[in-house]
Amino acid sequence: MLKGDERLDYLLAEELRIIQSPSVFSFSLDAVLLARFVSVPIVKGQIVDLCSGNGVIPLLLSKRTNATITGIEIQERLYDMAVRSIDYNDLSSRLHMIHGDIKEIPQQIGFSKYDAVTCNPPYFPTPKADERNKNEHYAIARHEIMCNLEDVIRTSSQLLKQGGKAAFVHRPGRLVDILTLMRKYRLEPKRLQFVHPMQGKEANIILIEGIKDGSPDLKTLPPFYVYNSNNEYTDEAKVLLYGE
Repeated sequence: MLKGDERLDYLLAEELRIIQSPSVFSFSLDAVLLARFVSVPIVKGQIVDLCSGNGVIPLLLSKRTNATITGIEIQERLYDMAVRSIDYNDLSSRLHMIHGDIKEIPQQIGFSKYDAVTCNPPYFPTPKADERNKNEHYAIARHEIMCNLEDVIRTSSQLLKQGGKAAFVHRPGRLVDILTLMRKYRLEPKRLQFVHPMQGKEANIILIEGIKDGSPDLKTLPPFYVYNSNNEYTDEAKVLLYGE
């Protein structure tokens, strides 16, 4: 089942396993935060995860909902890892992966029919060729090479039914861009949370959720702190990573 330099890691809090490799971009805390933050239908429904990577968000969401979840990933290597992770965890009846470009996905799987869309997108604008990470897998995961923020938000809106929810994780420096684009594509921002490395440090991650054609009313959730003053995980971070 494993290929080359791959390994089978634990998603500890959820008692799942996931295939990872040092030669491609591994999931990080951002993905775990987003999977816990997004509002999802519990019993049934349809969810899409854009820029799915090795499938970590669909896997995590499978423990929160019985909805069907479709992950979209443009890199064949990561797509293949995600498919095998889903099979290993015996979740292929509810979780599906598509190897494709998010910009073309609504035409492929349907407009205005999904209850929720998640995305942990590339955070950084495309660098000059000589500044790009030599590892193409890392470059595509980190930089807006295959899709940019507007592509992500436009596609999310196209996929969602009216009243459906889109949730994103990103850097605080892009917050104004995110809010502007969400309004442009009829995703009304409703929930916002800032994630800080520790108290007294500025936020380095934001989580934001919007409702398609929702009424204006943005709520800011209490901040999430990853580490305490002893450089150990906070209680809330321990629950997130290791479970109750």
